[in-house]
Amino acid sequence: MRQPNLTDVALFAAVVEAGGFRVAAQKRGMPASSISDCVRRLESDLGVRLLNRTTRSVYPTEVGARLLDRLRPALDEIDAAFSDLDDEAQQPVGTLRLNVPVPIARFVLPRLIPAFLERYPGVSVEVAMDNTFIDVVATGFDAGVRYEESLAKDMIAVPIGPRRQRFVAGAAPGYLQRHGTPQHPRDLLEHRLIGHRFESGKLGVWELEKDGEIIRVPPQGPLLSSSQDLEVGAAVAGVGIIYTFEEYLGPLFEQGALVPVLPDWWQGFDGPYLYYNDRRHVPSPLRAFVDFLKAENEG
Repeated sequence: MRQPNLTDVALFAAVVEAGGFRVAAQKRGMPASSISDCVRRLESDLGVRLLNRTTRSVYPTEVGARLLDRLRPALDEIDAAFSDLDDEAQQPVGTLRLNVPVPIARFVLPRLIPAFLERYPGVSVEVAMDNTFIDVVATGFDAGVRYEESLAKDMIAVPIGPRRQRFVAGAAPGYLQRHGTPQHPRDLLEHRLIGHRFESGKLGVWELEKDGEIIRVPPQGPLLSSSQDLEVGAAVAGVGIIYTFEEYLGPLFEQGALVPVLPDWWQGFDGPYLYYNDRRHVPSPLRAFVDFLKAENEG
């Protein structure tokens, strides 16, 4: 058996962590074919097959999984040693890749990202908007933002943005003049409701709550969309009643474009969290962003 190349070992680990050559290549900034060549060379040097390759997935063989379990602590220590160079300079460098829901990108990050970039000029931020529940690590992101009920148990979570939020209902004054104002959630069954369908295909069911009583209403009406902007615009135009994040409707209540509906039944919930993989080494841009958020939360 030839002594394996340390770079080949690290790339093998990167492929397993990413779940494929393409994502690993994106994270490493190199061609997928080059990574594949390195892994094949490692397999040749060791005389064993480390990865099972199919047209749809790449996963370690039993031998590969055992080897990676033994190697991972050493690889983490090597990464941490190089990361310490950033710590000494106190100037993290690199790209922070975030995957966030649309409301977070619209209402939370604009307040945080400019101040973060000013504080850490060596860091750039790449933000992808996605409302589905994806594996952020496997898809090449450093961290994601989701709500508590959607967080995997093995993730580290840090509060980001408002700690309490609400879903609120509203309708245009003209709509309420024509159709009347609901006095109880069951009255919604007689109204035109604007629905939201998530990218996963799941229909967003309205949950209204008062004094511990929760009433769920599947929205039925003339419009079903995956676009919050379209739904809000339709509500302002008088198409029907909308139920969504307060951040979307609050300004429209103040302007009089929409009127609150069933305010005693608006449901509150805990705010979002930044989450990332529970691992020993955290990339310096992500570590800087976590420290930034913690300082914001303490302030």
